[in-house]
Amino acid sequence: MNIFVGNLSYDSKDEDLETAFAVHGQVQSAKVIMDRMTGRSRGFGFVEMPNNQEGQAAIDALNGADLQGRPLTVNQAKPREERGGGGGYDGPRGY
Repeated sequence: MNIFVGNLSYDSKDEDLETAFAVHGQVQSAKVIMDRMTGRSRGFGFVEMPNNQEGQAAIDALNGADLQGRPLTVNQAKPREERGGGGGYDGPRGY
């Protein structure tokens, strides 16, 4: 199960996520998304748990829970949508 974790502190690290979720089951991976320019957290991340029951238990327990002084937003991650390529300019006539 892939889990979205939002409202993370900008000081959050991968290990912080792994520690919080490991209480509820096996954590396959835990990744805080970092800003390429500043090197600090973008305020969200993803956790993968191989067992769906444990993943759901973690979502139920951690959604709204405090981590580093912030209430977490935790839910099942939605599949990433395909982004259209190219720009939005359709030429002088607009079609």
